[in-house]
Amino acid sequence: MTGPYPSRLLEKAVQELTRLPGVGRKTALRYALYLLRQSPEVVHSFAQSLTDLRDHVSHCKICHNLSDHDICDICAANNRDRTQVCVVENVHSVMCIEQTGQYNGLYHVLGGIISPMDGIGPSDIELASLISRAEEGEIKEVILALSPTMEGDTTNFYISRRLAHLDLKISVIARGVSVGDGLEYTDEVTLGRSILGRTPLQS
Repeated sequence: MTGPYPSRLLEKAVQELTRLPGVGRKTALRYALYLLRQSPEVVHSFAQSLTDLRDHVSHCKICHNLSDHDICDICAANNRDRTQVCVVENVHSVMCIEQTGQYNGLYHVLGGIISPMDGIGPSDIELASLISRAEEGEIKEVILALSPTMEGDTTNFYISRRLAHLDLKISVIARGVSVGDGLEYTDEVTLGRSILGRTPLQS
């Protein structure tokens, strides 16, 4: 459908839905028409969940994972191994690793990786807080679980240099993850084995 919409409100809804990644106008129109067929309660609940998501979800003050509170459930859990910290690029990576069931330590979400081509330097990601956590003394191993790309390897190297003055074991996940792939595209079994088969980082 390329002509004028029968409703300005429908057209507005379609325009807003196309803001979502991978959603074109045809898909957005299908979503909008689907929502129109639902009961007001369903649609209002859907809309409220998005509003609550934006207004009330924040980042953990310790690891920068998403959380409904100041401290996320992982950092607050008493049954996690607090001597291990797995460093990841984003929240999605935390979710992927948790789904493997092969890791029971803590996390640190960088919120990005060093990429000079994109203008992203060490000061643009959550590195300072990682160094501070490591210097507190409780952490004994830092596991670098960044995607095996040139940018990921650059970030691994930089972090290892910044932590070199501390008595820490620094390891990287095994290369069962294909070079150039993101963790979110790796199956759970392969990712789980990569965590278990991590190797010391040669800096």
